[in-house]
Amino acid sequence: MAVQSITPAWMHEQITVEQYESWSEEQSAGIEIVDGMVVVSPSASKRHNRLARILANALDSAAGPDWNADTDFDVRLQDVPLHNRRPDVVVYRADTIDITPTRPEHVLLVAEVVSPGSETTDRIVKVEQYARAGIGFYWRIEQAATGVPIVYTYVLDPATGTYRSGEMFTGVIKASAPFPVEIDLGLM
Repeated sequence: MAVQSITPAWMHEQITVEQYESWSEEQSAGIEIVDGMVVVSPSASKRHNRLARILANALDSAAGPDWNADTDFDVRLQDVPLHNRRPDVVVYRADTIDITPTRPEHVLLVAEVVSPGSETTDRIVKVEQYARAGIGFYWRIEQAATGVPIVYTYVLDPATGTYRSGEMFTGVIKASAPFPVEIDLGLM
């Protein structure tokens, strides 16, 4: 006897803002909404999550009192059709910490740590989506086999509404116990 997989209806229908906002944090964790459709991502590796967390801590330390850096929360790129992304790291205005949803105008920088299976999305699709939303900076972190991350930076060109390549860095993100956290990046 074959086992049939029954997927919930919400995985086959467009989701509205009202529906999404009625879901609990547990229901919305680990998913993104693209053009109103649910996109389920596989769980990230421990290496991926650790790199994102260390980067967020380092950026949070460097940001001062006006900016926060965090991981794992939605950025609402548009309402219709609903478009929510969950960047690996988000640097956002500190005075918007209680405003939900976080909007592109609250965000200074988004960073994505590329994992196997997310290469095309992180290298092409998200670059276009974040630029179209008007987010000023995008960083893409590649996890090299040597363990040394490669950071590609992009800066939004307001005249064209697209990102232009910034500098590329290689280096190690360090954390000293218990603090401070620092990014030791050398220009490539």
